[in-house]
Amino acid sequence: MNRPSRRGAPGEGPHVPVLMAEVLDALDPTGPGLAVDGTFGAGGYTRALLDRDPALRVIAIDRDATAIAGGAALQTYAGDRLRLVQGRFGTLDALVRAEGERQADWVVLDIGVSSMQLDRAERGFSFRNDGPLDMRMSSEGQSAADLVNEADEEWLADIFFHYGEERRARAVARTIIEARRRGPIETTGQLAELIAGVVRVEPGSHIHPATRSFQGLRIAVNDELGELVAALHAAERILKPGGRLAVVTFHSLEDRIVKQFLSARSGRAVQASRHVPSVERPAPKSFSPVTKGPVLPSEQECHVNPRARSAKLRAAERTDAPVPEPLDAVQALAVLPATAGLRGGSRR
Repeated sequence: MNRPSRRGAPGEGPHVPVLMAEVLDALDPTGPGLAVDGTFGAGGYTRALLDRDPALRVIAIDRDATAIAGGAALQTYAGDRLRLVQGRFGTLDALVRAEGERQADWVVLDIGVSSMQLDRAERGFSFRNDGPLDMRMSSEGQSAADLVNEADEEWLADIFFHYGEERRARAVARTIIEARRRGPIETTGQLAELIAGVVRVEPGSHIHPATRSFQGLRIAVNDELGELVAALHAAERILKPGGRLAVVTFHSLEDRIVKQFLSARSGRAVQASRHVPSVERPAPKSFSPVTKGPVLPSEQECHVNPRARSAKLRAAERTDAPVPEPLDAVQALAVLPATAGLRGGSRR
């Protein structure tokens, strides 16, 4: 959901998704059918799908009520070809069936935080504009401030290390614990300043010292990896034979989950790693690959939109095989610190 600025036709959002052409090529949405955009955001993918074929219908889902409200103009433009639904994309199959549909022809997922969320200081996602330390995509449940001010040192270190891949995770956690003894940490500016005091970046680097830690907190607050695992299984359940799934990720852990899931579901053994044990080939095969390995953005797209640099697209086509049992090994990738806590791992 990371999108560069663009102005365009009525109902068009202020951003477009990365890898737009590549996603459409992978999905190949032609003729009458139902597409599900599980991460509506500013509506870029939804608009592109609607414009691809006048007979195509879209159910667009977003857990952020602000995003759904922002789609009003696109709803007017598309009429009854578009239905906007607030909810978690991890339950997209149930949401689609609640709309009276039995199966979908295409599913697209664009994982991560949107540019609109990052750019609005009051949402508390970014350290670039000081605001309340929130980070909740749905504005419900535990906030980043709750986590930062209540979690113990080990819990915080695990979040920063595993989700943010911050090598100084232990030092960041220790600094937070010491700081909150003097008073609660309530703003993004406060937290970013604390992290910058213990995390050093290479001279000339454009990466802020707080980038990885903020990423880890956001993933934990919104259970993003758990939602991704659930969404992959939900897409598997709702897609009809011949239906296609396209997933764009922006983080190595996200991409690893998608890769492991599609590898196992297409009959290739999941390789062992420090996160996941190897898995025997599942039978029957519920997906066949559409893309060979990840599809990356062009240099031109990265130049126009630097946020696209880490994007990866993977796509697959649903076979006529029945839905297999949930893939425990993939679920094991989505460690859930916000509920169960992360334990173990090397941190400094």
